[in-house]
Amino acid sequence: MNSTSVSFFTLNHYRDVGLLKYLYFLILLMLYVVCLCSNLLLIVVICMNRSLHEPMYLFLCSLFVNELYGATGLFPFLLIQVLSDVHTISLPLCFLQIYFVFTYGNVEMVNLTIMSYDRYLAICHPLQYNTRMSLKKVGKLIALIWLFPFIEVAVMVSLSRPLTMCGHIINKVYCDNYSVVKLACFDTVVNNVYGIFYTIIFVGLVIFLNGFSYIKIFKVCFSGSKQTRQKALSTCSPHLASLINFSFGCFFEIVQSRFDMSNVLLTLRIFLSVYFFICQPIFNPLIYGFNLTKIRILCRGLLCQWCLRTAAGEC
Repeated sequence: MNSTSVSFFTLNHYRDVGLLKYLYFLILLMLYVVCLCSNLLLIVVICMNRSLHEPMYLFLCSLFVNELYGATGLFPFLLIQVLSDVHTISLPLCFLQIYFVFTYGNVEMVNLTIMSYDRYLAICHPLQYNTRMSLKKVGKLIALIWLFPFIEVAVMVSLSRPLTMCGHIINKVYCDNYSVVKLACFDTVVNNVYGIFYTIIFVGLVIFLNGFSYIKIFKVCFSGSKQTRQKALSTCSPHLASLINFSFGCFFEIVQSRFDMSNVLLTLRIFLSVYFFICQPIFNPLIYGFNLTKIRILCRGLLCQWCLRTAAGEC
């Protein structure tokens, strides 16, 4: 193919499933609605209640905002593609989607890492917690959560966008930077070096900080009283579950992007490629809503008030 003729990409993992596409559409739509409602509810609860204006809940609010951002960056596109008979995406929209995908993933990981640091301070240095995690510092950390990934991904996309393409088929259901770079006609050393350098630094730092925080937390738990262990588990278990869930999704996405997975069932490959986008935004509100007592009580109260007002309006 002539490289100058490439103005779109074909997403090759969509299949003609006949009338089943309407069932897939309804399932995705239901998941998207659940994601929107659950995350919005928790954002409203945290913002409206001053008792939740504490570092842990402010970081949670940032996490829920990112779930909305990530889900909105992918779900509407999947819904359109599932119903469509032509599975193509223009170059500008493809790179915009890459930006959504990677900023969501990076913000999620930075947010979860800072939350582990917050839990480390709360459990290992409780007397110094208020001074070491002041609201001013929380503001700076939240700014870091959002600014750093957006700048890093902007550099990555700016390196990929000028590449001349010699192919247009992407073996996924959405655009991915690695898949696009593989289609480039000429040398992509700069892209590869930047990707490897950033991955080693970023992933290495994330693993180190999370590992350090939880080693210290577990050390305090095992050497402390039963009450200390219970308090640590009640606040850390949702975060640890969220971190493991997201890491699991990212791991399989990276593996199937870099290695030949043709021997794996296509449906499973598609599910694993969108796992961290679909499951994480639904998993987080559920795990935090059920496990954190303050949030659970306030959510129940807010829903009860809404039901009473609705019933009164109908009367």
